[in-house]
Amino acid sequence: MAKSVNSRKPTYAFLGPVGTFTELALAQVKNAKNANHLPVSTVSEAIDAVINGSAFRAIVPVENSIEGGVSATLDALANTTDIRIYGEYLVPITFNLVARPGTKLADVKVISTHPTAFAQCRGWLQENIPSHSHLPATSTAAAALDLLTDSPLADAAIAAKSITDHYKLTVLAKNIGDNKNAQTRFIEIGLNAKPTKASGKDKTSVIVELPEDRPGALLEMLEQFAARGVNLSRIESRPIGDQLGRYRFNIDAQGHINDDAMAEALMGLHRFSPKVTFLGSYPRADKKNSKHEGNNSNKEFSSAESWLNKLRAGR
Repeated sequence: MAKSVNSRKPTYAFLGPVGTFTELALAQVKNAKNANHLPVSTVSEAIDAVINGSAFRAIVPVENSIEGGVSATLDALANTTDIRIYGEYLVPITFNLVARPGTKLADVKVISTHPTAFAQCRGWLQENIPSHSHLPATSTAAAALDLLTDSPLADAAIAAKSITDHYKLTVLAKNIGDNKNAQTRFIEIGLNAKPTKASGKDKTSVIVELPEDRPGALLEMLEQFAARGVNLSRIESRPIGDQLGRYRFNIDAQGHINDDAMAEALMGLHRFSPKVTFLGSYPRADKKNSKHEGNNSNKEFSSAESWLNKLRAGR
């Protein structure tokens, strides 16, 4: 049961319970420092909390450097038009194997964790506990919390290293992830509103459906960005679901909707595609500059527009 919240403060929903990587991302959100924190069980619950007003914003995972896009988030975003992205946050991913006090590594047969976490620890598990079985959990923290119940379903759990700050568990092994540089990207979502101001270090996210299945359709979609010098940092396909062979594309592009190059690219997409979902323009977590290649700065777009207007006026 969620704890009561102070209605005078904004509420931020996050994938709970406490001790998840999502909570670590929430800790990076400046405006959430003194806000109410509402743990939820799924991405859909987090989005619903924002839509129905029980949360001002929500923090959800969207991409992992090892496993790629988080399908639950990508699909949930594709099925709503009321949500916008207002920020992104990167969290280094370090996994520990934890258990109830008194448990030894030799005792572990069943391991519970979120499927994404399990996938990132396969190598270590095969080498150290080759006969184990995996019990999927809604989150790494939920898997750890279950170990402290009267009838735990697993012998151990894979969780964030911060989990022992919240629960009295024993660490059986540290840093068991196969890739020591793994990161997960989290996004801050809220209701549709005016995008954050352009900073020059921005990212824009959209979802695009191809107009039809024909040769060159994907290339034509990508050319909307390439022709304006807009670099893509991620493109990932997800099935639309109404029939086989139909896909939507989740795209992250460098730049802001207020950049002339990005605005032109978005208008090109709108002319090209039967359905474009604008998810938002927001500050990049890596704080790198978002420059458009070629002659595609705002100044150069303005100069070209002035030139064209003179031609139209017969000057």
